[in-house]
Amino acid sequence: MAVAAAAAAGPVFWRRLLGLLPGRPGLAALLGRLSDRLGRNRDRQRRRSPWLLLAPLLSPTVPQVTSPPCCLCPEGVHRFQWIRNLVPEFGVSSSHVRVLSSPAEFFELMKGQIRVAKRRVVMASLYLGTGPLEQELVDCLESTLEKSLQAKFPSNLKVSILLDFTRGSRGRKNSRTMLLPLLQRFPEQVRVSLFHTPHLRGLLRLLIPERFNETIGLQHIKVYLFDNSVILSGANLSDSYFTNRQDRYVFLQDCVEIADFFTELVDAVGDVSLQLQGDDTVQVVDGMVHPYKGDRAEYCKAANKRVMDVINSARTRQQMLHAQTFHSNSLLTQEDAAAAGDRRPAPDTWIYPLIQMKPFEIQIDEIVTETLLTEAERGAKVYLTTGYFNLTQAYMDLVLGTRAEYQILLASPEVNGFFGAKGVAGAIPAAYVHIERQFYSEVCSLGQQERVQLQEYWRRGWTFHAKGQFTGTWRPRLRS
Repeated sequence: MAVAAAAAAGPVFWRRLLGLLPGRPGLAALLGRLSDRLGRNRDRQRRRSPWLLLAPLLSPTVPQVTSPPCCLCPEGVHRFQWIRNLVPEFGVSSSHVRVLSSPAEFFELMKGQIRVAKRRVVMASLYLGTGPLEQELVDCLESTLEKSLQAKFPSNLKVSILLDFTRGSRGRKNSRTMLLPLLQRFPEQVRVSLFHTPHLRGLLRLLIPERFNETIGLQHIKVYLFDNSVILSGANLSDSYFTNRQDRYVFLQDCVEIADFFTELVDAVGDVSLQLQGDDTVQVVDGMVHPYKGDRAEYCKAANKRVMDVINSARTRQQMLHAQTFHSNSLLTQEDAAAAGDRRPAPDTWIYPLIQMKPFEIQIDEIVTETLLTEAERGAKVYLTTGYFNLTQAYMDLVLGTRAEYQILLASPEVNGFFGAKGVAGAIPAAYVHIERQFYSEVCSLGQQERVQLQEYWRRGWTFHAKGQFTGTWRPRLRS
């Protein structure tokens, strides 16, 4: 296959790519880092094996549980309850959890939830596209806002949208221009926040052109919230994510504590972002340091405090709720709770929202992921899925150095979103194939191909973007 052959060229391939990038320092730096990393991986390959057994010992220490497990806690929660030392722990009934299977189902559910929203709509995404399906979504928001004003008893419906500044400002027609009519018509009800990375500033900001400036840093939260129901996803608000780009989507229905938390989190990130105005200008929230004009250290410190206050406040609330639910001396039976008006079923599913904002020194997701991989024991099965296979060195060492079985699902080159793209972007699928081949050769050299298996998603006419948990239909192909 031509793509695989291009990837196999190794260093020569990367030097040629870098030579094609005069005046494009952002992407050049990105490819340069990738090239350096591949070279380091090759150098390490011969001497890494004896150290793999030490990988679990070199990972971060597992956070200590604040209180010992007790028999009142639901069975099975003990193994993961240490995570509630870092983030809030939400207990819900599995009857309130629904896994969606297709982009079309995701799109239709979002529109349906917007139509019936009475109090709040919160949407966080990398960007909002500019096609007819995206316009349909905006029209749906406009219709719901209009109805909220015309109702006999007007509601207090608020719409909050968080996007990335650089991605959302790309081109003349962009996410900002799509949302301006809502801001102009409903200025008291609509808020549009545009996160701007503090690392893109000064001369760097002036020199790096559109698209390439997005390699410096992005806002990447994907959460869609309607009153007390939440969709957690990896999908952006763009036409392919509504039609033929497979992603993950978990719908949490009527989960008020989770909805409140994500509302507060998006509000917090919004407060440290730029606010879109009705004339397409932006400004900072009163009293907030500017993300690229102000002092970077001061801005990051303020942003860390704003976000961590939300996390810690929710964590404290949930710990109190946990104590009342499972540790109180006067526990109510299910019948007593129903008689008291609480008809919610008992929790049997535990949700831990992991946050990663490295510019603000918030690395909770990294800590938890490395701990989970470190703790994976013989006989355990770990399922990883990603649209872009590029494990960090620490994650590679943990996968190769622990004893659990791994099934890793990733995009085949043909379903990578960059496949067939013009210019340098078209070579990106080949780069990921090269990384995948290199990793799989290490698996084989260690004789671990039965324990660590790689499979590629392929579906004609589709692309693949799922990360973490994946539910769907695919044709796996093992690349040797």
